[in-house]
Amino acid sequence: MKGHLFIISGCSGVGKGTLLKLFLENHPEIKLSISATTRNPREGEIDGINYFFISKEEFEKAAQNGEFLEWAEFSGNYYGTKKNYIEKTLAKGIDIILEIEVKGANQVKSKMPDAVTIFIMPPSINTLETRLRGRHTEDESAIQLRLKEAEREIEAGKKFDYIVVNDNLETALNNLEKIFNSKAWGKQ
Repeated sequence: MKGHLFIISGCSGVGKGTLLKLFLENHPEIKLSISATTRNPREGEIDGINYFFISKEEFEKAAQNGEFLEWAEFSGNYYGTKKNYIEKTLAKGIDIILEIEVKGANQVKSKMPDAVTIFIMPPSINTLETRLRGRHTEDESAIQLRLKEAEREIEAGKKFDYIVVNDNLETALNNLEKIFNSKAWGKQ
């Protein structure tokens, strides 16, 4: 039986990383996708585990050859999802989760329409703002940019297959579990 692709997306500060970490601890049979990047590895990161670290030249050539389901540039580095990696994982019957931003999620869904899209929604913009400010990692202009982007992403997220509101972590985790357990999206 072929595995299924799940795409999880949400705005910055919504808690999707924390939610996903807890979910995957309960589901070691589901794999988290590994992205390719041109940035240098950080201390402790391992090629093929945290990322596929490749050169800019390799990345650009792969992008020109259509080897990515989606890709984007952030802060001068490229990030993308290797199509071959996803296809091989699914062919082994392994379910895989892609944690990517909304634009990338839409790119993947257009190429793999059977993918199940899940948007992690903040309970409100005010709550999201409080969470972003609580990080103490960005200045005011960066926070305002993130909030403006969040409004755009929330609107786009309304078109996803499923929406999970992350107001309470335990409730959000239970709702994510229900989506995976329902099999309403159908196994191939």
